[in-house]
Amino acid sequence: MGNQKFHVHGHANGLKTIILFGLMWAVILLIWYLTGARQSTLVYYLVVAVIMTFGSYWFSDRLATASMGARQVSEEEAPNLYAIVRELSTKAGKPMPKIYIAPTMSPNAFATGRNERHAAVCCTQGILQMLNYREIRGVLGHELMHVYNHDILTSSIASAMSMVITYLGYSLMYFGGGRDDDRRGANPLGALLAMILAPIGASLIQMAISRTREYDADEDGSKLTEDPEALANALTKIEAGVAAAPMRPSNATRTMSAVMIANPFSAKSVSQLFSTHPPTADRIARLEEMQAEMYGSGGANMAGAAGATGVAGVMNLAENEAANVDGPGAGPQMPNQASGQPSGQMPNSGPFA
Repeated sequence: MGNQKFHVHGHANGLKTIILFGLMWAVILLIWYLTGARQSTLVYYLVVAVIMTFGSYWFSDRLATASMGARQVSEEEAPNLYAIVRELSTKAGKPMPKIYIAPTMSPNAFATGRNERHAAVCCTQGILQMLNYREIRGVLGHELMHVYNHDILTSSIASAMSMVITYLGYSLMYFGGGRDDDRRGANPLGALLAMILAPIGASLIQMAISRTREYDADEDGSKLTEDPEALANALTKIEAGVAAAPMRPSNATRTMSAVMIANPFSAKSVSQLFSTHPPTADRIARLEEMQAEMYGSGGANMAGAAGATGVAGVMNLAENEAANVDGPGAGPQMPNQASGQPSGQMPNSGPFA
């Protein structure tokens, strides 16, 4: 399958992203207008945002993996991960990314990097021990498409614009922002409302952009793996796994949550209220519909076969990738929520971990 098969974004989602970015610019200009701030104040924050965006985007792979304490692994340490990533990147006609494993039992995964040649994919120990080979393949297909769709740049720009709105509002609230007395349009009440509500609105727009990119990665990743059901099964298990072992909210995990395949925080956490991910049930419903369109009534078996034969039909998956990194005792297998058996003990697919 060549590059031409991947139309990285659907027209509707691409247009939605453009509209959302336009709304963020409108919010920035509205704050500036209502507060009567000097143009230099606006320019200052825009320049700072551009510099920070460039830095976070250019060094995104290093920053993301370091914040998670992840370690790059070799093919000898993680042969199954390498087999999957090599198969999918070759299928997409893209370079092989670096592979990392993060030392946390909360199940999750993410991809990062400024382009295909500087990309990295990372799985947590928890996800490797919870999912089987086919499901890990579905997850990695999703993550690779974030890189191929240039979502790292999109999220960096959205984050920077949100930062401009937030700090511009705070600056004007506490320091006045250097009012421009020669420019009309300053409205004290409107300025106060803008300074309070604009950062909230910016965050909501940023989350909407992120959710749009997640839907795209689900769809494009499933086209790459030719197995939407695998990703749907993975999302079901990941949601249950996060409920049992959520990540602890911190500056690092809050920053990283937007690029992970699923929200890493407990449903009871305040962080969940500002989720950058669509509802898991909606994602699964879309994937199931996609599965039916691709394979009809025989979807499960046909898709499973497609996933199995992707790595030369080899399904001998007894090696534990996480154990290869940290040695024996890396952590217990998390139970399959449906059967009570260790995850990965599914028909027609050997366990990954």
